[in-house]
Amino acid sequence: MARYAIARLGSTVAMFFAVTLFVFVAFHALPRDVGARRAARDAALHGSLLGAYAHYVWRIVGHGDFGASFDDRERVTSRLFGAAPVTLSLVAGGLVVWLVVSTALGLLAALRPRSLLDRAATVFVLLGLSVHPVWLSLMLSYVFGHELHVLPASGYCTISNLSTGCDGLARWASHLVLPWLAFGLVNAALFTTMVRALVVEELREDYVRTARAKGAGPLRIVRAHLLRNVLLPLSTMLGITAGTSLAGVVFVESVFDLPGLGNMLRQAALRDDVPLVAGSVVFLALAIVVLNLLVDLSYGLANPRIAGAAGPSLRGRGHALRQLHRIARRRAVAERAAGAHERALAP
Repeated sequence: MARYAIARLGSTVAMFFAVTLFVFVAFHALPRDVGARRAARDAALHGSLLGAYAHYVWRIVGHGDFGASFDDRERVTSRLFGAAPVTLSLVAGGLVVWLVVSTALGLLAALRPRSLLDRAATVFVLLGLSVHPVWLSLMLSYVFGHELHVLPASGYCTISNLSTGCDGLARWASHLVLPWLAFGLVNAALFTTMVRALVVEELREDYVRTARAKGAGPLRIVRAHLLRNVLLPLSTMLGITAGTSLAGVVFVESVFDLPGLGNMLRQAALRDDVPLVAGSVVFLALAIVVLNLLVDLSYGLANPRIAGAAGPSLRGRGHALRQLHRIARRRAVAERAAGAHERALAP
């Protein structure tokens, strides 16, 4: 396990240098004509290009310095740490909605195949894959905020800052319910299909037949056997899709006017605030890298055989992807066979 953790930490460090190199070249090293951008480039470059990059990385690692914003000359680091708790609250609550909805729907649909619940889950998946986070956020804000007046349509309240007049746990949660739903429901659609496919595949295994023969009920089989085998590939897929799912934070925060990292990044890009954009990109990329590291470490703890294998991360993720691909292929073959059978029995 120690070798596994060291290997994953090494790949995380390599990813950090890759991200910072891309941001440095894209925002600071390339020649630009705009005066503000040239000022940012001149402030970042010191001597040779390699020396300037080393200085840029040292400022981030050694001092946590991303420069100063062009807008108000405030340090980018303070702006990032001020907006990060809002985004973290949105992602954490949305992740709970994401996992609860997808696990419940996928599990129930797999236990009741071709039932009304299974068809309803399929409709939910199709709608979730088709709906854009902006549209869903606008609909939730309009229906529950402007029409029903059940929840705040936009804005943000802190938990403990008494000077704003909008504080407290209840107000904080009420302003985040709709963003949680918008972020969680969009991402839950794909995972519902994954959970259903994995559970259907596991229900065909010999250990499930043995448990049924011994008299175990469906609840015991799910709790004692299925969930443990289903959570491993799902945790891997959660880490793989983390980057694409976090992209939706920008849209959700913009619609609900949340002072998070996504909304700050959008406004900084519109104002051409290069230091703030570069710092936000590095910060979000590093957050995704750390999330993937935690997922890989949890995967190794849950399955020690993967931690002892060569190329642990790639093997673990490749195994999960191959398993999902095999399940999807078997499901497609089974659905074609069932459709042919129904057409043969039709008058």
